[in-house]
Amino acid sequence: MSKRFKTLNGPDFTNMMSKGAEALHAGVDHVNALNVFPVPDGDTGTNMNMTLTSGVDELKKKTSPHIGKSAEALSKGLLMGARGNSGVILSQLFRGFAKSIQEADEIDAQQFAAALQHGVDTAYKAVVKPVEGTILSVAREAAKHGLATARRHADITELMSEVLKKAKEALAKTPEQLPVLKQVGVVDAGGQGLVLIYEGFVAALRGEMPEGAGAGHAVQTRSPSHLLDVGSLSAQAHMATEDIEFGYCTEFIVRLDPARSAAAGFTESAFREQLVEHGDSLLVIADDDLVKVHVHAEYPGNVLSLAQRYGDLVKIKIENMREQHSHIVSDSGGQPAAEQPKQEEREAAVSVRQSKGAKRFGFVAVAAGEGISAIFKNLGVDVVLSGGQTMNPSTEDITTAVERVNAETVFVLPNNSNIILAAQQARELMERSVIVVPTKTVPQGIAAMLKFQASESAERNGALMEAAIGDVQSGQVTYAVRDSQIDGVDIHEGDYLGIHNNRIVAAEPSMIDACAKLLASMMADGGEVVTVLTGAEAREEDTVQLAELIEDAYPDGELEILAGGQPLYYYLFSVE
Repeated sequence: MSKRFKTLNGPDFTNMMSKGAEALHAGVDHVNALNVFPVPDGDTGTNMNMTLTSGVDELKKKTSPHIGKSAEALSKGLLMGARGNSGVILSQLFRGFAKSIQEADEIDAQQFAAALQHGVDTAYKAVVKPVEGTILSVAREAAKHGLATARRHADITELMSEVLKKAKEALAKTPEQLPVLKQVGVVDAGGQGLVLIYEGFVAALRGEMPEGAGAGHAVQTRSPSHLLDVGSLSAQAHMATEDIEFGYCTEFIVRLDPARSAAAGFTESAFREQLVEHGDSLLVIADDDLVKVHVHAEYPGNVLSLAQRYGDLVKIKIENMREQHSHIVSDSGGQPAAEQPKQEEREAAVSVRQSKGAKRFGFVAVAAGEGISAIFKNLGVDVVLSGGQTMNPSTEDITTAVERVNAETVFVLPNNSNIILAAQQARELMERSVIVVPTKTVPQGIAAMLKFQASESAERNGALMEAAIGDVQSGQVTYAVRDSQIDGVDIHEGDYLGIHNNRIVAAEPSMIDACAKLLASMMADGGEVVTVLTGAEAREEDTVQLAELIEDAYPDGELEILAGGQPLYYYLFSVE
């Protein structure tokens, strides 16, 4: 018989989160297998599991009878442990949940439902361009149903059971919302991970063990993971400069003054509501006496004046996005944007942890493989953070790497679409100037580093490096882990797959045939330089045959073959 909960306290919450983590952990392999591309590196389950484990570990160390304090501990653990797009979104769901109940000793059904909704609102604000048919959709529909249910039921067990039921229904609808899911016949992996967590919640409330994880209890899926790129920015070329409604990317930190903030009635939620009126793409992160703000505003001066009501501005960075966009689209080589805003404000961005001898610019890149790491270091990267597919570094890993660089401005190159959100979240937590260049592949990262010009400003270099992303075609060769059909390509387990800019263009029993088809796709619009990075499992005889193929098929091109040492991918290609 199910237990009845009219209220939840800190220990109750810890038990729920622990059971949710257990259910997700048991289903990691299942969620990892839910990947649109049949490649050997689906990692949504791993990312969500490591993120949640980090949060629950912190929660268990700091569990309080006060549910608000317990939820805050969870939130901080999730924030620093977040990995991959799915992990970052999960951390934001529970960050919003925690903020909603931060003052509560215990909560009832209506407060619980409201906290779920607040988590959804927070997560949506953290994602630049939310995509329907993902974990966000599942969380939103479940929370909305929870609010309605809480008005009819005071029992939290009943409420969470209804939330779970709705989450499963929303998960089943994701193929209708996202075409790539319908094409492959699957549902969203991140959404499936959230359903597992909610199953753990219900089990904890009922005093039961979570349902067995795996294909037996969940919606039948083979769903997408990071390849859906729910947090990725659209290519700049797909929009016109005049379509930018709020033209200034404005970032700053407010050091709260106790007297001023108390007199002005500061709360994070009220501050957020005030800022919403001035722009979009808003992110507000409050921690003790510091508040980090990111907002796209048309009149940044008004935003700064508003913030000064509550304390001192210890870091300010304002970028003219219209000017950046024009540079990116045209790559006109024009003069750099005016330095923003004042020198004394820029100097304030330098962390007190840095020495007086800090250089102007530093770099952090994410890469897997000794050869690739050496290439980035030769290009001037200060810290190469080991990671990539199946090894997404956490937000804390990235912030730690940035702190190791003694520079006024640090550029971060994620080199993987599933690491961009964590890098952006790390940037928001830093009290120094950090620019995330949204590189999705290693070739894009290399191209961005080659574009860097030491004599230019940080803003101009950010624009130049981002523009370089569009100048390179990226290709990968790996193997299929199951039968599938994508974009009209019949795929059989064990086939060699050629992937061009995240689209499978070849599936062949022969490695060389797969490489030939991939290169034909990459060279369709021409190319002068072909670079090949050999993986840890690449065979020398295949590499020799590949070099002969390229030289015969593209005699006018320049070929360079380098030892990359990357796992899982026999070859990485770039065409410029």
